[in-house]
Amino acid sequence: MTALQFTETHEMIRNTAREFARDVIAPTAVERDITGEFPHEIIKQLGDLGFMGMMVSEEWGGSGLDTVSYVIAMEEISKVDASVGVVMSVNNSLVCWALENFGTDEQKERFLRPLATGQKIGAFCLSEPGAGSDATQQATFAVQQNGSWVINGAKNWITNGTTSSIYLVFAQTDREKRHKGITCFIVEEGMEGFERGKKEDKMGIRSSDTCSLSFTNVKVPHATHVLGEVGRGFNIAMSVLNGGRIGIASQALGIAQGAFEAAVKYSKERKAFDRPIADLQAIQFKLAEMSVKIEAARLLILKAATMKDRHENIIKAAAEAKLFASKIAVEVALEAIQVHGGYGYVREYLVERFLRDAKITEIYEGTSEVQHIVIAREVIKAA
Repeated sequence: MTALQFTETHEMIRNTAREFARDVIAPTAVERDITGEFPHEIIKQLGDLGFMGMMVSEEWGGSGLDTVSYVIAMEEISKVDASVGVVMSVNNSLVCWALENFGTDEQKERFLRPLATGQKIGAFCLSEPGAGSDATQQATFAVQQNGSWVINGAKNWITNGTTSSIYLVFAQTDREKRHKGITCFIVEEGMEGFERGKKEDKMGIRSSDTCSLSFTNVKVPHATHVLGEVGRGFNIAMSVLNGGRIGIASQALGIAQGAFEAAVKYSKERKAFDRPIADLQAIQFKLAEMSVKIEAARLLILKAATMKDRHENIIKAAAEAKLFASKIAVEVALEAIQVHGGYGYVREYLVERFLRDAKITEIYEGTSEVQHIVIAREVIKAA
């Protein structure tokens, strides 16, 4: 891919994702938003398409695609249902990527392969009641006993929390070393002492699954369930989140694009003063602003994705993409509601869901405030 050209593979991914979103996801999106039902069958079919392990090498059951392919698919899926998008994002960007890049061959065979093929779902467990934006303040701790680690603590705001089979859990293993004493563990569903809380009743992305987790003397074997080196968990988390921010930026872009398309369609159908409101300059200016914001966000995301595929430093690019895409997702969704007028405020016309879904993209995987800090730090460092 050059600056503005996609390969045949990229176009194939876009068409496949678009058709799947339209034919399989869209028919149940409204009902699932109301009931909060998790899209089990849809996720299984995404796995069959190869969309749950898009960037995982074929050796480990993945599709072996690049990051650009992934963000294209994420936009198309999230344009129709951001709840499905975030399930796909966490499994791809966070869990699969961490296991492939930091896991042993044994761990990849045992844990990565079923995740990449969609047989199982994964969760990334970093946030805690007292450690959100400041992930160094991990209260969850693990102590070594007879060749195993015993984990105690709690995590919250965990996407895929009640539906996952494999959990990447970050815990302190040496409190004196603070963030340099954090280790990443693989916890499996059903392990003794591991409990999942009730699903949160959220404002948006309601069909996705978010809950708290508790660990009471959960014993995991050192040889098979420590991901990477002991004490390197914080480095793993930060490395993984850099790529994850590209996924969430793509989700935000999809939400914005969905809201924009709804606004354009409605403006051509709705008449006022004996003509479609699309003929009114006030509406035209809104649509123009929305279009510019979306295109700018898309270019930032593609830049970050391309840099990731080239194995370049993406810290600043990923943060910029997420910061801007999440910001314009909220703005575009708000304007889409305004274009719809009173109809935009009711469920029947869908755009109110875009706004509810958009807001979380400014919060999870690093708040917008944290993205400002990250970007400024990189700017100053490079000066």
